[in-house]
Amino acid sequence: MDFTQGTIEQKNRRAKKMMLWFGIVSLIMGFAGWTSAYIVSSKRSDWISDLDLPQAFLWSTATIVLSSITYWLAKRAVKKDDQKQGTLFLLVTLGLGILFIVLQFVGFSQMLENGYYFTGPTSNIKMSYVFLIAAVHIVHVVAGLISLLVVLVQQLRAKYGSKSYLGLELGATFWHFLDFLWVYLILFMYFVK
Repeated sequence: MDFTQGTIEQKNRRAKKMMLWFGIVSLIMGFAGWTSAYIVSSKRSDWISDLDLPQAFLWSTATIVLSSITYWLAKRAVKKDDQKQGTLFLLVTLGLGILFIVLQFVGFSQMLENGYYFTGPTSNIKMSYVFLIAAVHIVHVVAGLISLLVVLVQQLRAKYGSKSYLGLELGATFWHFLDFLWVYLILFMYFVK
């Protein structure tokens, strides 16, 4: 396929998708570095392997998976020119995204209640990694929520439809990536003791 061929609109579309994927690959590399450091650190003598993740992290996982489903439903509705359903599912996705972040902070509170801190004399290396990895993911979910707000505003301005939904498609791709990334991270932290 010759990427230099096509209309300006087709080239613009390809360029935006490629930029998104460059960003996603760079995020994958960053989280690969942190999870690699987690594995290397798990060999330390002061690593405490029997620490449990907070229950709220499991609820937040279910929440972000559900939000990915509602984003997919929004995209499907817009592709069928069902603007009302598309807007409704985008609003639900936004609510679930906010709930995910709230549940993450509940998880942080649960870790603190159990005496696990990010730094200081009562901290331990494993929970420091859990705090770090979850906090960095939250920052990216905030970026995803900002992207979702832009998509929602464009949807309310009737910018998307069956023939034009690139912004919605890019936003959904990023959101699904964040969902997949969190599921990977939670499984990683649960199984890598």
